[in-house]
Amino acid sequence: MRKHLRWIIGALLLFSITVISWIPSNASKSLKISKNYTAKELFSQYVSNIYQTANLQQTGLDVNVFQKAVTGYLNLKLANKLPANSNVITVVDFTKSSREKRMWIIDMLSKTLVLNTWVAHGQGSGDDMANRFSNNNESHQSSLGFYLADDVYMGKHGRSLRLDGLDAANSAARARGIVVHAADYVCQNTINQIGRLGRSFGCPAVSPEVSDQVINTIKGKTVFFINGNDSNYMSKLLDDTAPVNYVVPALPAPADTVHADSTSIARL
Repeated sequence: MRKHLRWIIGALLLFSITVISWIPSNASKSLKISKNYTAKELFSQYVSNIYQTANLQQTGLDVNVFQKAVTGYLNLKLANKLPANSNVITVVDFTKSSREKRMWIIDMLSKTLVLNTWVAHGQGSGDDMANRFSNNNESHQSSLGFYLADDVYMGKHGRSLRLDGLDAANSAARARGIVVHAADYVCQNTINQIGRLGRSFGCPAVSPEVSDQVINTIKGKTVFFINGNDSNYMSKLLDDTAPVNYVVPALPAPADTVHADSTSIARL
């Protein structure tokens, strides 16, 4: 019996040695490297995972602009300024030509791109490119920053969606009547005729073909972020301290943290 037991123990030891010898030689090295990532680097990986899964690069959305939008979104989530089921963000990038489809609606929970479409800027902000921004009434300029896409109403442009500004740069949005609405000048035909989209009085106007889809998707207090070239723009919502500490709480298992994006969003 003892002889038989010694044989079993010996066989198990040999098997263990064989298994260990098959572990890739760079495994411990990779683990060491991953543990040396900073929290901010892991947060960037978290954003990159969603960015890549949603194939946002192929549609022209800059990853740095997307990270700004995600940072603001998570800050608002963590501050309980969004409904529990608010998992959609809208990104508008006015550093791009009006000829480009520079509005993106992204579902953060499913990591999918819902829509990529044209959007107009204000007459006072420029012709093809928006390079001037204002929060002042009658400026006819677009305003940068974070908004809440709120309630639907019927106005002079038909079915429209009110926007509430969350930054000093867009705090007068409700008073100015800055809303998402349909406009006939937001289409390929206008680009073909005059070389750019038509312009609004400051509203992020969209094509009538997609206006209902846009409004139905983002209504009810979702995050709406307008990015642009303006060195004076500042926002507390771009402080990534709270989002980084939430997404990357304690680091001994960075790989799990990086890939747990949907779970993290669902917990908020």
